[in-house]
Amino acid sequence: MSERTPHRPPSREPEGRGPDPNDRLRQIFSRGWVWLILAIVIFLGYRLLNPPSTTANLVGLNEVAQYIQEDQVRRLVVQGDQVIVELKGQSARRSRKEPGESLLTSLRALGVPEEKLAQVPIEVEKPPSTGQVFNWLIMLLPMVLIIGFFVFIMRQAGPGGQNRALQFGRSRARKLDEGDRPTVTFDDVAGAEEAKQELAEVVEFLKEPQKFASLGARIPKGVLLVGPPGTGKTLLAKAVAGEAGVPFFSISGSEFVEMFVGVGASRVRDLFEQAKKHSPCIVFIDEIDAVGRHRGAGMGGGNDEREQTLNQILVEMDGFDSQTNVIVVAATNRPDILDPALLRPGRFDRKVVVDRPDRRGREAILRVHARGKPLAPDVDLEVIARQTPGFVGADLENLLNEAAILAARRNKRAITMAELVESIERVMAGPARKSRVISEAERRIIAYHEAGHAITMSFLPLADKVGKISLVSRGQALGYVMPLPEEDRTLRSRAEFEDRIAALLGGRVAEEIVFNEVTTGAANDLEQATQLAKAMVTRFGMSDALGPLQLNQGDHNPFLGMELGERRHYSEAVARTIDREIQRIIEQAYRRTREILLAHRDKLHVVAQALLEQEVLEREEFERLMGLAPSPA
Repeated sequence: MSERTPHRPPSREPEGRGPDPNDRLRQIFSRGWVWLILAIVIFLGYRLLNPPSTTANLVGLNEVAQYIQEDQVRRLVVQGDQVIVELKGQSARRSRKEPGESLLTSLRALGVPEEKLAQVPIEVEKPPSTGQVFNWLIMLLPMVLIIGFFVFIMRQAGPGGQNRALQFGRSRARKLDEGDRPTVTFDDVAGAEEAKQELAEVVEFLKEPQKFASLGARIPKGVLLVGPPGTGKTLLAKAVAGEAGVPFFSISGSEFVEMFVGVGASRVRDLFEQAKKHSPCIVFIDEIDAVGRHRGAGMGGGNDEREQTLNQILVEMDGFDSQTNVIVVAATNRPDILDPALLRPGRFDRKVVVDRPDRRGREAILRVHARGKPLAPDVDLEVIARQTPGFVGADLENLLNEAAILAARRNKRAITMAELVESIERVMAGPARKSRVISEAERRIIAYHEAGHAITMSFLPLADKVGKISLVSRGQALGYVMPLPEEDRTLRSRAEFEDRIAALLGGRVAEEIVFNEVTTGAANDLEQATQLAKAMVTRFGMSDALGPLQLNQGDHNPFLGMELGERRHYSEAVARTIDREIQRIIEQAYRRTREILLAHRDKLHVVAQALLEQEVLEREEFERLMGLAPSPA
């Protein structure tokens, strides 16, 4: 699958989902004047609640009485309980009198004569309002908080409330309408022509329902997109949104499920109510297996909330009347765990398989992703498509992106074939680890190991051809041989599996022949060979001793869901026969590989020595060393 790089963001808030309160707060606090006002309020509040300290000038009334007796007081100012003492030739002092007590009475009690008191002017002023304001704030603040809380609750309970925490039951689906639909169309999707045709019919049904209704055709209620990860199921849904002239609701299956029981079912009801109001429209549910798992299976920690949500989806899909043009498009890579009631006709009427693209599909995908990228004249996308069997749309997009990054890193103005070929290796095995320290002895073992793989592949009629041999460490691999299939194969024979197992054992046998010793470098090769041999015996019925039986009934294609544990459907005697057959297949392949390498031991040394000198051998150089005529590119 593929899509254009530029993507226009929505021009307005999608209907059905209000603006996020967190986004509003971030917008408010991103403005400078808000912080300035907050700083001023904090400063004034601090000054109001914490007036300047005057502890250094504070004196007791007994000292004030002494100042009066010594004729040092020029004037006394009474402000409530505060007393300001203005002295002659000195700074003023502050004192406090007893609340409700007269200052004169207090001074007389301290022994100040009447004649001294008569000489001191005493003025009474209105006390400052700071204390009163503070007291008023203390009294009003709780009332303000309570009133503000109730106003907040009432606003959230209203129809315009935007707080998602108080609206658990509202659907979180994004509604894409005329102005904010994705710019992706069916022209931007490659490698899945049948799936595009199925979905194009759905879009046409919504645009021209009379054309189908005149022939008695009813609109399909559901379309299920099934395929491995990365094949473009979500991209196809985007293309439907871009092509359809109707509203498009998009949501993920996990967004229905919450910790509160009944919330998922409420969200499903709200989603379908909105969809019916905007009919005709399309509802897209991504990763529907999050809520659509088989009820009562106990897989994946299922709970009652998930089952209630699934039940509500079933009811809503089955409740559409003939006049409601609402189509549900869902995507999953695990259809085997979906509930059967979800897959029956009348709910998901169509199952569209979005499989891995073939060679022509990969070339079309590469051409779509190459739009806007400067390619050098030596770039041949057909060759790249042939070298990438098994790649899905996401892999091919990543391949071109890695090539663009490499070209930029090398200060090139265009992407050349060298960057594309290296990007294939980066996607398959990881980036090169040239800084990895490998001893000369280990390097020699690795060279013979990879040479053994390559030579064995060259003399096996049904094995893939050698595309490249490298001693450069990538990812966990110390070296590798890149296969170059002549064509994509869907069906594989017993002879092909036997040749592939023999090719996997080439490295191990080469180490044994040259060094009379084996290392751990062949661990992954042995694992793959054993898995292939086991699949031949238990899945594909390719054993003469057991006959055409499938004994491993629990295994599935990985993208269709993987079981939690393997169940045995056969006896111990059959299990021993399976073990003997697996061992026989491996030993027979081992003998074939050993015969090939012993017969071409001289070529093994030549290829290994060339690898030690050059580190990398391309296909043409390898075939020249082997004395083979170069095959057409």
